Amino acid sequence: MEQQVLQIRRSRSKSRTGAANIAVLGAGGLGMAAARMLAQKKEMRLSAIADKTGFVIEPEGIDPQVLVDKKPGDIGTRTDDAIGEIIRNSHAFDGIFIALPNLTNDFIPDVVSGFAEHGYSGVMVDALKRSGAVEMIFKLDDKLKQSGITYITGAGATPGLLTCAAALAANSFMEVLGVDINFGVGVSNWESYRATIREDIAHLDGFDLDRASRMTCAEIKDELDRRCGILRLGSMEHADDVLLERAGIVSREKVSVGGVVDTRNPKKPVSTTMTLRGRTFDGTVSSHRFILGDETTMAANVVGPALGWMKAGLEFHARGIFGVFGSAEIMPRFVR
Repeated sequence: MEQQVLQIRRSRSKSRTGAANIAVLGAGGLGMAAARMLAQKKEMRLSAIADKTGFVIEPEGIDPQVLVDKKPGDIGTRTDDAIGEIIRNSHAFDGIFIALPNLTNDFIPDVVSGFAEHGYSGVMVDALKRSGAVEMIFKLDDKLKQSGITYITGAGATPGLLTCAAALAANSFMEVLGVDINFGVGVSNWESYRATIREDIAHLDGFDLDRASRMTCAEIKDELDRRCGILRLGSMEHADDVLLERAGIVSREKVSVGGVVDTRNPKKPVSTTMTLRGRTFDGTVSSHRFILGDETTMAANVVGPALGWMKAGLEFHARGIFGVFGSAEIMPRFVR
């Protein structure tokens, strides 16, 4: 009953303001892109943002000018416990988008546990990529249900947008034979997406999460220079496999993810595609292909869908549906 009353109060508060209050954890490339995107939305507004050194909280909405030209480490009030500040003020937020680095699989699950233990009751969405980290989030299902949290994991581009496209495409077939995701990412300055590039480096031969997390910026720059700014990635540990298997689409070993990242050029080195092969009810083998526009950036393809899943999560939460869901299980809603 207490959760139901809280849910009603939150719903009424949202209806008065006309927009859902969203907190963004992470102020790197994706976090700042989320701030810029939210500034152009009517149904949601940025009410908090934090990185490892600082935070801004304004329940009535953060003035976008406050964040203009800000860089990581230069956000709002300085503190060694910015995430803790968001957790302690979490009653003010309808939704939380997690755009934090995930260089150890347990980091974001531990952050999420902190919100549940504090009694947060709302919606949380992440853009996690690694299968191991997403599996750890699913293990929090009972804990998040008890707290009244509706959580959607793997809700970026891949996993996320392309995973959901695969789940939809699968319906043409009786059996899915395989899913192949090949992405192209172009960024003009790798330092704007340090966390993402570090995670990508961890997938290269001879590297792992531990080694990548310990590399200095100078060492990363040297590695990128050695590769002429190009990272070629194959057979990645990407959570598309876990999410599609959990949704009953295809077993994880039949999902392949790879791509090319150009860290010196905003133009995509290759088009981003999802190809699903299957066998139809009349025995024909065919494939569907979903291609992202080359002009859409990584930020657009990660943050936009994440906010779409946030809106879906808010609808679920208002109906009293709590726990952990994968992005392949729910269609995102379009945020106006």
